[in-house]
Amino acid sequence: MKLTARFAASAALLMLLAGTTGCAKLKARDRLVKGVQAFKAGRYEEATNFFQESIQLDPNYQAAHLYLATAYSYQVVPALDTPENKALAQKALDGFNDVLAQNPNDLGALKQEASIYRNIKDYDKAKELEMKIIALDPKDSEANYTIGVIDWTQAYKNSVTILGKAGITDDGQGNAKKGKDVCQQLVTANGQLIDEAIKYLQQAVEINPNYDDAMQYLNLSYRRKADLECGNDDARKADLASADEWVQKATGARRANEAEKEKKAGGGITM
Repeated sequence: MKLTARFAASAALLMLLAGTTGCAKLKARDRLVKGVQAFKAGRYEEATNFFQESIQLDPNYQAAHLYLATAYSYQVVPALDTPENKALAQKALDGFNDVLAQNPNDLGALKQEASIYRNIKDYDKAKELEMKIIALDPKDSEANYTIGVIDWTQAYKNSVTILGKAGITDDGQGNAKKGKDVCQQLVTANGQLIDEAIKYLQQAVEINPNYDDAMQYLNLSYRRKADLECGNDDARKADLASADEWVQKATGARRANEAEKEKKAGGGITM
């Protein structure tokens, strides 16, 4: 009798615990839904509070961890170096790292982290993550495009600094009047960056033939490449011709994209 009663008590306790756990999970889901609603409305601080409550109710709720990190990431201001902004960025990164600890190949978390690192100007880490994204999904045109943009951004900064020290204002045409020493400095600083930028931007266009932004950055990258043709004016002019070609391609792709948007939106005149 005593043994039977003990089993009955244990069963009742298990049922109670199961009910309590189930109730907590339901509350966690409710907080998540409310957080998503606030997030979609642009109320990121309110969304953050709901996601935190969801995690407190169910610490293993991965969706809540992902949404919380995303809510933090949307509050990070690009290129702002204040302690508050850096703290928000770190909170977002910590959240995505929790998700990646469970699934190292979570593309959503990897893309969010790459975006955060770009916003805080940690370009090396951003490129490392974009490379991993491409390894997981070789057809990701945006990751290829992003690497190209990062490389061009760094190359442009290098060019402005080197040309500025020589008293030269960038003319966007290869700066043919610069001296050999200046040209060699540009080759050393930007040669690898520009080669890589063109490679990944071309891959982005191969994946998405109407990627007008990638085409525009190919134009800009070939103009930076023209800086590197030391003493070879024919090569400089060839680079500028390639740049102009990409301008034309970008214009055509942009028109095609706009026409497609109008078509999907039901625009235009029908007879």
